[in-house]
Amino acid sequence: MHIRVGYDIVYDCPAPTPMFLLLSIRPERFADLVTDQIIRFEPAAPTHRFLDAFGNIAERLIAPAGPIRFRADFVVADSGEPDPVVWDAVEHGIADLPDEVLPFLLPSRYCDVDKMSQLAWDLFGGAGRGWGLVQTICTYVHERIVFGYHHASATRAASEAHEERVGVCRDFAHLAITFCRAMHIPARYCTGYLGDIGVPPREPMDFSAWFEVWLGGAWRTFDARHNVPRIGRIVMARGRDAVDAAISTSFGQTGLTRFDVITEEVDEAAGPTWRPRASDQ
Repeated sequence: MHIRVGYDIVYDCPAPTPMFLLLSIRPERFADLVTDQIIRFEPAAPTHRFLDAFGNIAERLIAPAGPIRFRADFVVADSGEPDPVVWDAVEHGIADLPDEVLPFLLPSRYCDVDKMSQLAWDLFGGAGRGWGLVQTICTYVHERIVFGYHHASATRAASEAHEERVGVCRDFAHLAITFCRAMHIPARYCTGYLGDIGVPPREPMDFSAWFEVWLGGAWRTFDARHNVPRIGRIVMARGRDAVDAAISTSFGQTGLTRFDVITEEVDEAAGPTWRPRASDQ
């Protein structure tokens, strides 16, 4: 299948503001691009692209004073298959883990493993191991937290999400990651596109967060918010938690004045059916 993705984001900057953005899809998906991924900056600003420590593509710039707009609209090919479920994917002992996986066992800004370790073992110590354990964690988190955009908080750590029992997709991911790390299963944070493909539509569309764990010698996808395999995930960034995968990081005051995200299946037989919006011209 083909999936149309993109965004239209506007920040207002009182003064010139250094920023870096993680708005590109991951390099692993470049071969799936059906149309060019072009990131437009309005007004035009010099940018520098680099690969960060987690393999994410970042754009670095100094946003001028006033409003600045970032937008893109492109198509990605996808298998159309739901997230794989591999019940027999084995769990690895820590001594057998690859070196590069070890950081994803440690506490991070939003995944306060040190605070949650005893609770994790109390809750899940008898839940078996491997895929079944991670699924048990996902189900617990899915039932523990109530989703709502009005519950969003930029400072909420996993332990706070557990106590407050509310949050957005990043909070579901952070809590599940924290429990997995406490149970000695490497887990990393993911953000990207996840449209309403194969499920009832919801509004508004947004970027989504989920997580991956290291089982059976590979990273495996899990989603504590939805808690079911989904179709059409397109990763933009990975990291230890939302700090490493923020779509924008600014070093100065900014105000978000527009935030529109596109993620929708394209009728390949009919070809592209969308037209530029008046505001895009």
